[in-house]
Amino acid sequence: MNTDPSRLLSRRDLLAATAVGAALAALPAFTASAAPRRTVTMPDVTASSHDELWWQAPADDNSMIERGLPVGNGRLGALASNDPGHEVLLVTDATMWTGGLNDTLDSDGQFPYDRDHFGSLTLLARLSVDIPGHDLGAVSGYRRALDLARGVVTTSYVRSGVTYRRQLFASRPDDVIVLHFTQSGGGRYTGTVTLEGTHGEGAGLSFGAAFANGLKYGAAVTAYGTGGRVTVGGSHLSFDGCKELTVVVSGGTDYAPDAAKGYRDPSLDPRRLARAKVRDAAAHPADALLRTHVADHHALFGQFGLSLGASSAQQRSLDTWERLQARARDGEPDPELEAAYVQFGRYLMISGSRGSLPLGLQGLWLDGNDPDWMGDYHTDINLQMNYWMADRAGLSSCFDAFTDYCVAQLPSWTDLTRRLFDDPRNRYRNSSGKNAGWTVAISTNPYGGGGWWWHPAGNAWLCNSLWEHYEFTHARAHLEKIYPLLKGACEFWEARLLTTTLPGTSKEVLVADSDWSPEQGPLDAKGITYAQELVWALFGNYCMAAAELKRDGGYAETISGLRKKLYLPRVSPKTGWLEEWMSPDNLGETTHRHLSPLVGLFPGDRIRPDGSTPSDIVAGATALLTARGMNSFGWANAWRSLCWARLKNAGNAYQLIVNNLRPSTGGGNGTAPNLFDIYETGPGRGIFQIDANFGTPAAVTEMLLYSRPGHLELLPALPDAWAASGSLTGAPARGGFVVDLRWQDGRPTEARIRSVGGRTTTVAYGGRSRTVTVAPGGAVTIKDFAR
Repeated sequence: MNTDPSRLLSRRDLLAATAVGAALAALPAFTASAAPRRTVTMPDVTASSHDELWWQAPADDNSMIERGLPVGNGRLGALASNDPGHEVLLVTDATMWTGGLNDTLDSDGQFPYDRDHFGSLTLLARLSVDIPGHDLGAVSGYRRALDLARGVVTTSYVRSGVTYRRQLFASRPDDVIVLHFTQSGGGRYTGTVTLEGTHGEGAGLSFGAAFANGLKYGAAVTAYGTGGRVTVGGSHLSFDGCKELTVVVSGGTDYAPDAAKGYRDPSLDPRRLARAKVRDAAAHPADALLRTHVADHHALFGQFGLSLGASSAQQRSLDTWERLQARARDGEPDPELEAAYVQFGRYLMISGSRGSLPLGLQGLWLDGNDPDWMGDYHTDINLQMNYWMADRAGLSSCFDAFTDYCVAQLPSWTDLTRRLFDDPRNRYRNSSGKNAGWTVAISTNPYGGGGWWWHPAGNAWLCNSLWEHYEFTHARAHLEKIYPLLKGACEFWEARLLTTTLPGTSKEVLVADSDWSPEQGPLDAKGITYAQELVWALFGNYCMAAAELKRDGGYAETISGLRKKLYLPRVSPKTGWLEEWMSPDNLGETTHRHLSPLVGLFPGDRIRPDGSTPSDIVAGATALLTARGMNSFGWANAWRSLCWARLKNAGNAYQLIVNNLRPSTGGGNGTAPNLFDIYETGPGRGIFQIDANFGTPAAVTEMLLYSRPGHLELLPALPDAWAASGSLTGAPARGGFVVDLRWQDGRPTEARIRSVGGRTTTVAYGGRSRTVTVAPGGAVTIKDFAR
């Protein structure tokens, strides 16, 4: 079994991949960088009632996933306990992965899926700050809060008449995590700071080591104070009598997003670099570090605003966990809590998806080295869902990590497809005997490797997500970067599609070869709706990309011709549902979590309730969605909500959001005290899975604004709970626009449409529409919605 990611491609293979080589540099790793520009004054961040979450109790070692508060700078993250006398940070780097290329298939032609060969995301370090005498039982007035707009966690409490306060943040400009302890009333801090590795490295002021796969990693800590002493005491730092104390930690790996270099930077010494980063940061006062961080964080956070109405004074008086419980118990809408959940999703995106690998199943936040499903990248919904929110909620730049990941993996994905996909043991191999382009497995890692089963249609879904980002941004550089991915996926499907004659007719159509509709039903079905819809969209997107870039006109014509011959799903005469397989029978679970046959409704656009889609297809999709039910895992509820929003059913879309906000107790599905989504894997056992934290906010935005190139619809699925008044500002729309929207009594009162590349679009509301033309960089405001 090969786990060495350096054994990837021959020189000839690498030369063939030069079309993407230049783009690999777009994904920076843990590297030395120039000193950040310091902000002299604290940025003016306007506080909002739904930009702060707060709690009256800390986490402990046994509840970090449910109660620990997350911080992150896009690459380096931590979960914090906020315990007064025993602060714990569980530190993770996005690239802290075991495993490798994983290119020796199992006996069934599928990929091994384990922590040794495929690999797993793991913790980097554990940092603890112990302050004797400050145990939770010895203090009063305990409160901790997460300021979403500033990206800061604040903990405060009173002991012996002194108010103690600490602030925690993860700075992207300084590439460190900072803990700053202050007090008012004459108090002092005395205690120890301990940094420990989580893979047997022990404790020390810094450490460095390597995994069996050769990945080097390291971390370092330092501290400085005022009014007392900070000294080195063996394997830890001691502080004595400090009025203030600042603790700075950093770390990372030598991962590099380049297949040609084996996904390593051999020149990088992570331990040395971590020491340099904490030393450089410690040369500045904590206030300067904080100002620099807040300016950087709020520059992204402040691009988007959301108000869903006012909550009551009683609701505002409750802490976040009490508020979740009250919402579920009383059934009363809490618009500010629901808006805060959206903003929390945006906070996680800013914290977890900048300048490194994309967000996987748990993002940057772990409580051990054995996350379920390895904390990997699932390509049959979860990775895509993680990024549905980014463009819709004003965080288009955070999408870049997803793009750059796909670009960096493409040479390896192409190599594996060429060498392994047509293995005679692979039940999904091409029966045509042809093989071209690239595809992926259901699970992927950062070393070009796949895990679990082959996922032929995964390439189409990844490409469609990348194309949709272009529809939002109109960024030509992005389109040029992803073009080789789109073309390679089309080449794969050109080789894979089979010609068949529809029963009872002489009509020949193209269908996908043997496959599995994720994640249920027969393993060898041809023409599954999931693949047919995704490939139909892929072919159309590729043709538009080729036309925009003026490339490969002849090949685009070939793909266009194939698209016209694709079989598209029908409605079953037995069930009345849109068929999931090319069969009138239901071959799977009626209430299955996945909505694979509905990808043409969302995230696709082929099925639309606007008269452009045959009414029987819309009715069949609606019937299937109804049959799937209204209660599932968090990510599955989010997907259902998005589909109901597309069908303009505000009541169902909203109810699914409410279902996701139900408090998770005893490991059940729902929302944890810290707002992480909990996925029940079995009785009494729940795990954190982050995709619902992004999918649910995406559903909220889709209920307020629907867009596709050339068409915007205002308030398509506005629920009664938000109808009284509200606003959405800085919301990107496909077609190259950004929308500011206000409404009152369920009707829009003003919409400002700004162009970021788009020129002409229809704007619709309540069955009426008008065409507006906007010059790039210009804006149009609409106030009269009566005509």
